[in-house]
Amino acid sequence: MTQDQLITMTKNEAQRYDVVKDLLAKKINGSEAAKLINRSVRQVKRIKEKVNRLGIQGIIHGNRGKISHNKTDEEILKKAREHLKTTYYDFNPLMAQEHLRDDCKIQLSKETVRQLMIGEKLWQARKKGEAKVKHFWRERKDNYGEMEQFDGSYHNWFEGRNNEELGLEQCLLLAVDDADGSITRAEFEKNEGVEAVFRFWKGYVEDNGTPISIYLDKFSTYKVNHKNAVDNKELMTQFERAMSQLGVRVIHANTPQAKGRVEKMNGTLQRRLVKELRLNNIKNITDANRFLKEVFISKFNKQFAVMPKKKANLHRKLDDKKIKESDKIFSVQSERKINNDYTVRFKNNYYQLTEIQPTTVYKKDVVTIEEHLSGEVKISLKEKYLTYFVLPERPKKMVEIKLPALTKNKTTKWKPPFNHSWRNQFLIKKRQPLTVDTK
Repeated sequence: MTQDQLITMTKNEAQRYDVVKDLLAKKINGSEAAKLINRSVRQVKRIKEKVNRLGIQGIIHGNRGKISHNKTDEEILKKAREHLKTTYYDFNPLMAQEHLRDDCKIQLSKETVRQLMIGEKLWQARKKGEAKVKHFWRERKDNYGEMEQFDGSYHNWFEGRNNEELGLEQCLLLAVDDADGSITRAEFEKNEGVEAVFRFWKGYVEDNGTPISIYLDKFSTYKVNHKNAVDNKELMTQFERAMSQLGVRVIHANTPQAKGRVEKMNGTLQRRLVKELRLNNIKNITDANRFLKEVFISKFNKQFAVMPKKKANLHRKLDDKKIKESDKIFSVQSERKINNDYTVRFKNNYYQLTEIQPTTVYKKDVVTIEEHLSGEVKISLKEKYLTYFVLPERPKKMVEIKLPALTKNKTTKWKPPFNHSWRNQFLIKKRQPLTVDTK
């Protein structure tokens, strides 16, 4: 070491050197020195020997000032910076690192990418000492299929790419398993109305079976004030009825935070999925749903799902009876009363029951109107589907039909007037006969 050579030391290294000097001067022993610098006696012996041999430089780490043997090539860093600035400019460091690795074949650590993004002012480092807000999570369920958390998220998922007909925002319906945090189903819809929710869960139970329970918002917390939302006051009634028929328990969350896992997942997808849709130039709901099913969900779950406490899958597959009834279960059902002329009024349409029915039908009987997801309307009574045709206009006020009931056989004692719809039913173009029996 030359006389004018400058040696830079940290505060800890300077303190360590003072302790070693005392050790060499035999003012303290090895055990005491070890306590003072918080090292083992064996480490102290090595440091003492090094200082004896090299002097003050023995305190300094041997790699200081040397270029690391695994330093990343500057050309690779340059390419990474270009991709970050042009393509991944609004990604977080982890997602940017994944795409640099998978799409650009550039292998960098998350921390290296983070530092590059900070250097390019694409990412803002958290201030020192700035702590994250702590949340106390409810303990996860033990088994997959024990509870599904369900929610809808309105967001500008396509970032305005060729979706003027849908408005700026679409709704992502999402189910997340409570046990392993995986996405069990995700689908884009125009809103969170009853038909969209029924389409979602009909597909869910056909693919996965029925879960033990579903955890979701109360109706009052559904986003009915959103411009794309459908204010359907019977949504919860219809949903609970359908789930009850399937044997699924519906649990209502008092606050959004209560079902925090699906809420957090919505936030994650608003950051991740939006960018994935952009990279794949996806502009509409159909392509987005195909991308979710074929690519995104499996890839996402592989990376982020956790191991549940137990291995059992508590989803129950639908039996043949439930499969046959699924269209009926996931229909919007309303009750109406049969008029004296054997018509049923529903949503400003008049449905004329035919003279022959699969079960006995009386005036004033209460029937169930089923609006199926296919658009078909069915009228049921005593678990039988009644046959009908749609009248082109409101029927004229007439004397009560003197026929006490409609049965399986045509009566010969009473004949309808010449202008009655039963005589002219084949001339009515809008008639919609239904299948007689579902059993």
